[in-house]
Amino acid sequence: MAGYKEVIQISEIANGVLDPVLAKRAGINSMLLGMWDEIVGSEFADCTRPEKIKWPRRASQSDAFVPGTLTIACEGARALFLAHTQDQLVQRLNSIFGFHAVDRIKIVQKPVSNTARAPKPLRALSPARQKQLENMMSGIENQNLRDALARLGKAVIDKQQSGK
Repeated sequence: MAGYKEVIQISEIANGVLDPVLAKRAGINSMLLGMWDEIVGSEFADCTRPEKIKWPRRASQSDAFVPGTLTIACEGARALFLAHTQDQLVQRLNSIFGFHAVDRIKIVQKPVSNTARAPKPLRALSPARQKQLENMMSGIENQNLRDALARLGKAVIDKQQSGK
């Protein structure tokens, strides 16, 4: 076809660049990272992250493949609950890989979330409370400081109203 250009998605380019690096450094690929929430389920998606897969060294290329150990980072006490699901996770992982790639899971306790979670949206203040907040900030000239204090004041008032 004349004038037809093949469309390549950015994810394909990124995966092509990232997969060799991830495979070399951690033994994992972007597919595993992308499907992680489905593999561990909603119960552990927010507190876990695959770290690496370590396969035992083979003496020679003719030796049989030996499944590896997946290291999973997990936050706090939820690691205990994650440990109880190891067999299910191994089965899910191997079904994703399409072969018996992993036979063990090693769980390490460490912080997982490296990005700040979005704050919950605040409720709108009543007109009287909004006016009170504006009066409290009336002498502040710096707009950035004023905006920051307005957010803080709104959060404090919201917390007082909710009784927390």
